Amino acid sequence: MLDRPGWAPKQIDLNRPNAARMYDYLLGGGCNTAADREMAKRLVARMPQVKETVRLNRSFLRRVVSFLVGQGVTQFLDIGAGIPSVGNVHQLAQGLDPECRVVYVDNDPIAVAYAEPVLKDNKLAAAVLADFRSPDQVLNAPAVRSLIDFDQPVAVLTLMMMHYVPDSADPARLMGRYRDALAPGSYVAVSHPSFTGAHGELLADAEAVGEIVHEAVEPLNLRGADDLLRILAGFEPVPPGVVHLPLWRPDSTADIGRHPERSLVYGVVAAKP
Repeated sequence: MLDRPGWAPKQIDLNRPNAARMYDYLLGGGCNTAADREMAKRLVARMPQVKETVRLNRSFLRRVVSFLVGQGVTQFLDIGAGIPSVGNVHQLAQGLDPECRVVYVDNDPIAVAYAEPVLKDNKLAAAVLADFRSPDQVLNAPAVRSLIDFDQPVAVLTLMMMHYVPDSADPARLMGRYRDALAPGSYVAVSHPSFTGAHGELLADAEAVGEIVHEAVEPLNLRGADDLLRILAGFEPVPPGVVHLPLWRPDSTADIGRHPERSLVYGVVAAKP
């Protein structure tokens, strides 16, 4: 497990829990600290399905990338990418089409520093330190401009990231800035915690989980399906629209399970007409 590797920026406090490293721990990765593991265990103790949610989100990512490559998309901008683990976008996309180009974007220096050695021998993939809330910074980053041709379709992935963007930051306006930069035929994919049941009711312990995340990292902004559609104004959701993760183009009906809403997360892929 992580203590203070040579590539870790010295200004980063590894004793403070970090969302990307907590996610890495829940995926079974090794880029996490005792503080990350302790906070992740607190979340799982309060809401055990959190660990399954992480797995379902990874499976959603795989299906989304496969769908997008099938639509002819060969450029991916993964914003809020987190720490590289098994089954990342460049591995999935380039496994289907070796010419796929991928840029990972994260506002966590640890995530970017960890990604750089992973990608050093891949000329068609790069990692950038930038924040979704600063679209110009993301879109004009040298690695983005080098690898991504915005005159051609691009897939913007924002998986398990948007819940850290508060309403005060106007996520619909921010997403609109990315939409305006994309060519027609581009896509955006979102997965977003909802913590709501089959009928829209807030699941038990959701408030407590939100408080734990707020204490450890930053406020958690839960949103429903209608909220996501507002954020994605100007994009057209592809079927089946905004659904709980297991319901988005499952590999088989067996993958859906009896209670897909207990994934705690909505997923949607939408196209720019």
